[in-house]
Amino acid sequence: MAQDLNRHRPAWEVYFLKMAQLASTRSTCIRRRVGAVLVKEKKILATGYNGVPSGISHCSDVGCLRDEEGIPSGQRHELCRGLHAEQNAILQAAYHGVSIQGSVLFCTNFPCVICSKMLINAGIRQIYYLEGYPDPLSERMLRESGMELHRIEMEDTP
Repeated sequence: MAQDLNRHRPAWEVYFLKMAQLASTRSTCIRRRVGAVLVKEKKILATGYNGVPSGISHCSDVGCLRDEEGIPSGQRHELCRGLHAEQNAILQAAYHGVSIQGSVLFCTNFPCVICSKMLINAGIRQIYYLEGYPDPLSERMLRESGMELHRIEMEDTP
């Protein structure tokens, strides 16, 4: 029986990526739901999902500025009411005084260049992600920094 249980336990990477997927369900973004989990030594330090700052009307309620302006995905990140999931995870850790230096990011999407610069300077050492993102500068900067990047393909199992 115990052997059967161990066979059905997900690998740590899958476990944390599924948590990132769960975090993404809190997103209020109309275009893309993204979730992020920062982990160190198999312990969760912080989570985040994309959405507007606290106290600001959600895009799901007032509409998407990027859609209204016809801004393509991966461009003009500053023209958005929301914060990215990675940014919110970093901010949550800072808000609670949790050091994320040397941690690992598990994210539903590859980070944009703005998030990548923040992750590099925050001391994140690895990124596991599920889906790509149209931002070639981001990948170049992450690779130049020595960041370990891991794209994971998961089957749709519980």
